[in-house]
Amino acid sequence: MRYSGKDLLNVVRSVALPLPAPLHPPEIYMTSASSSLGDSSRRPMTDWRLFLRLLPYAHQNRRVLIISMVLLVPLAIAESVQPVLIGQAISLLRNEPTMGFLAERTLSQGLNLLVALLVATIALRLLLVGIQGYLVQEVGQRITASIRDDLFRHVTSLAVRFFDRTPVGRLITRLTSDVDALGDVFATGAIGIVSDLASMLVVIVIMFSLQWKLALMLVLMLIPVTAITILFQQKFRVANYRAREELSSLNAALQENILGINVVQLFRREAFNSQLFRTVNQRYVQEVDKTILYDAAISSTLEWIALVAIAAVLWLGGLLVMENQVNFGLLASFILFAQRLFNPLRQFAEKFTAIQAGLTAMERFHNLMSEPIEIQDPEHLSFAQAIAPPASEQELAESDRSDTLVNVAPATPGEIRFDHVYFGYKSDEYVLHDLDFTIRPGEKVALVGPTGAGKSSIIRLLCRLYETSQGHILLDGVDIRDLPQAELRRRMAVILQDGFLFAGDVKSNISLGETYSLEQIRQAAVQTNVAAFIEQLPQGYDTQLRERGSNLSGGQKQLLAFARAAVRNPPILVLDEATANLDVGTEAMIQEALETLLEQRTAIIIAHRLSTIRKVDRILVLKQGRLIESGSHDQLLDQGGLYASLYKLQMLEQ
Repeated sequence: MRYSGKDLLNVVRSVALPLPAPLHPPEIYMTSASSSLGDSSRRPMTDWRLFLRLLPYAHQNRRVLIISMVLLVPLAIAESVQPVLIGQAISLLRNEPTMGFLAERTLSQGLNLLVALLVATIALRLLLVGIQGYLVQEVGQRITASIRDDLFRHVTSLAVRFFDRTPVGRLITRLTSDVDALGDVFATGAIGIVSDLASMLVVIVIMFSLQWKLALMLVLMLIPVTAITILFQQKFRVANYRAREELSSLNAALQENILGINVVQLFRREAFNSQLFRTVNQRYVQEVDKTILYDAAISSTLEWIALVAIAAVLWLGGLLVMENQVNFGLLASFILFAQRLFNPLRQFAEKFTAIQAGLTAMERFHNLMSEPIEIQDPEHLSFAQAIAPPASEQELAESDRSDTLVNVAPATPGEIRFDHVYFGYKSDEYVLHDLDFTIRPGEKVALVGPTGAGKSSIIRLLCRLYETSQGHILLDGVDIRDLPQAELRRRMAVILQDGFLFAGDVKSNISLGETYSLEQIRQAAVQTNVAAFIEQLPQGYDTQLRERGSNLSGGQKQLLAFARAAVRNPPILVLDEATANLDVGTEAMIQEALETLLEQRTAIIIAHRLSTIRKVDRILVLKQGRLIESGSHDQLLDQGGLYASLYKLQMLEQ
């Protein structure tokens, strides 16, 4: 077939189209701050509401938590009794009045008894601290694991639209460092604070029982300490929130550069990207410096106030000693009480960073868990009687032990109907307009059109990765929104242009966690003509693949995608540029296998090489999200429209 220069000019004019709407939402290209996880746009929650959000996780470990709380009482008493014993020893040495249990004892007997009691309280305290520390850490790890499981389950249930606008690095930060910070809230924060409060309460009760004036003075000094702590807590919280946001941006930049390392090196962007990363890293350092400043400020303030408290006890206690209202032993006890009363505050300063980081992580955890699951299964499944489900893998294995897998006809060839479907990645910008067509059971249909015409968007809607903006998609007369997602996707297999492989062996990448036997996997590989390639691998079906299958070529990864589809024996098969990464010889081999694979199946084929779709039953031609032509290959050529222009142009290129 030959064309003149005038014909060629007409062909070029006929395909000169305006730029199509983007296939992905513009949010992808916006800064990370505009992401749904850009939490600064959300209304901040109070610390109490954040703690309530985590109560279900604490309730799951309530037994261990109750034991830890019960141990707080003897632990606080053992710690608070020690200053009293030391004060009694000083009173005994100075021949001052002592408690009743020492009244009739000699100096040696009294001192021996006090030393024995002191050693016993120290040993008891060490034992209880060890037991409680172990239990608290165990609870923290259990809660961390539960939160991470729930986060992963929730994230994997979110619609693809969420991942379009959310950097992967931010999600990784949520599932790793943020969850660890949440565990620290229980392991070193919340339980520690309760323990400190219990110790302070017991100390206060004992102090008031001994001398109310000194006790009241020390308690009044707690008021400014509390005010200062709250002030620095608020400032630290804001700084820590910003620091963790910058850490998310840092992880996102790192992940992007690692995944795009080929482009970085091929286009000599190492220095440029390093400078961009250095800028993000510097912002993170600046925010961390602010958290260090507030942490150091509160620690130094508490140390200063603790020293002032001891000085105040010496001043007031000295006056009371001179007035014979207090003896030296009791004064020594209150000096130790002043230290014990403010020790929990010092420990709080040490836990301050972990607590505030945990509160920040709680808020970010709440924001992510509050992301709505856009695509959900219906609550009522009465429609199940309208569609007979395909045979399960176990039923196939029992009824098909001797037959080849892909030659078994699907239980129900699927009829697909798009009923006046509109769709846009943004609510005010449609990329698909009023699509209305039906694909009959067993029919082979190709989607054709220039880049951006909406072909891949149709596939995403059919698989329900996105929801339609208007209209309905029906599978065998039932709206796909009334089908369980697992059932819908079990009825179809999609082979994409870039097959994604997980780290693991070859057979697990074909079965993808389902219970297919090795023999079924082998049969699927044989039927799709990829068995020879697999058997040439070092360990055959047991060959270990690296992350994203980096130890295989693009074409080899694509071959595994064909076997992955074949082993599932789906009624509907979708090919989205499935042979684009294959060489001519391999493509011919796969095309031969496809003829067998497509028998008695409904098929949707997207292909830019129009020569590969001449034998399909019908071709749907799309332009800017609208269906403009429909017919067989010969019919569309006779019409002389867009399809004929595209076909002629490809023939000229060849």
